[in-house]
Amino acid sequence: MDILLVEDNILNQKVVSFNLKKYNYSVVAVRDGVEALAAIKNRKFDLVLMDLMLPGMNGYEITQEIRKYEKETGVENGVPIVAITANTLDNDREKCFEAGMNEYLPKPFTAEQLIEKIRIFID
Repeated sequence: MDILLVEDNILNQKVVSFNLKKYNYSVVAVRDGVEALAAIKNRKFDLVLMDLMLPGMNGYEITQEIRKYEKETGVENGVPIVAITANTLDNDREKCFEAGMNEYLPKPFTAEQLIEKIRIFID
């Protein structure tokens, strides 16, 4: 199971990666949209965990670029993308789905909540 973690905060990267590795998930962590898109184009991932507030492109824009790339390359079943964000305004969840994300997990979250969201799509 290969997971792409798009998160600019190094501490958050370490915590999430540590918890995922306990479940034998392989994690590639990147810090911005450029790195995220390069990773998607160079490797197949089973799931993407996408922070929304990132330098340069935000998580919504990165997701739209991933979906555009999948469409251009004929990918039938796009990679599941789960938003992980401290944004918890009423319409944030809907904005995530409109951008092409599949699920939403507000920060702070527990390791159990994270694994529960991941298992919606894999396992």
